[in-house]
Amino acid sequence: MTYFTDLLSKDRTSDAAALDTLISRMPKAELHLHIEGSLEPEMMFAKAKKHDISLPYANVDALRAAYDFDNLQQFLDLYYAGADVLRDQDDFYDLTWAYLQRAKADGVVHAEIFFDPQTHTARGLDLEPVVEGIVQALHDGEAELGITWRLIPNFLRHLTEQDAIDTLAELEPHFSHFHGFGLDSSEVGHPPSKFQRVFAEVRSRGYPVVAHAGEEGPPAYIVEALDLLHVARIDHGIRAIEDAGLTSRLARAQMPLTVCPLSNVKLCAVPSLAAHPLKKLMDAGCLVTINSDDPAYFGGYVGENYRATTRALNLSADDLKKLAAMSIRASWLHDVQKARHLAAIDAL
Repeated sequence: MTYFTDLLSKDRTSDAAALDTLISRMPKAELHLHIEGSLEPEMMFAKAKKHDISLPYANVDALRAAYDFDNLQQFLDLYYAGADVLRDQDDFYDLTWAYLQRAKADGVVHAEIFFDPQTHTARGLDLEPVVEGIVQALHDGEAELGITWRLIPNFLRHLTEQDAIDTLAELEPHFSHFHGFGLDSSEVGHPPSKFQRVFAEVRSRGYPVVAHAGEEGPPAYIVEALDLLHVARIDHGIRAIEDAGLTSRLARAQMPLTVCPLSNVKLCAVPSLAAHPLKKLMDAGCLVTINSDDPAYFGGYVGENYRATTRALNLSADDLKKLAAMSIRASWLHDVQKARHLAAIDAL
């Protein structure tokens, strides 16, 4: 290696380190995080032992090897099996607290967290220990870690709309803890239009709604989420890039897209991180945010999503600050809180 190529290599290393430092320091909001998807194998085994549950894996390494899925449905099968070790209020507290500690290390100042009530009621659990465990950890996280929060129950789209309507009724005693409602699980074959009635009911009660759309499903699902469910945010939304008119519409409306880059690669929604449309969506004027989705299963919490995407798409410091600012703008924080975080980002 010559002197000049050696110097260039050192410059690149220095630049990468500077960007990594910026990523860690930037105040950011995480807006697309399934709390059940933060269940690390070590905790899964510990909870299985606590409840005398036999897992079909010899050890943590064998379980991690099972995380090599080819599509969304294979992931969901493992996800639902893993959730079975969560049985009591302490389990849901521990799960949420572990996520918050990792989020704090990544510079997250605000988290808007999904959970799946039907995953737990289908196992015969009452919703009170589920909700109370999560909420208590969120309160403690705000008091001890300074992470503000919003909580969003999601309906499982592979189940019937009537099941969602029944779940909404079961959730009613806990409404004071919730800030909106969402839609997740297997996208293909389950368009947003399937859930018009339950989302109309949610909106009539004054809650904003969000929906997963345009990850594996087509751009038309994004349009349905906008026009039929009247969502406040699109979760994922990356396939909007296939429809120039839709991309332009999202940009004009500044409709937030809660993008999860490592998840998209792991589930083969994109062939590689280098091929991810995040930067193209940004360049088109869309309000794009970076999130971790189900980080225990997809190989990275929000900081690693930022770092990996930065390397793959050659993002600049200005790009990163813009992404962090968009995460704050897209959140459901109050304006005064938003202004404080945005000023902190500007000052970096």
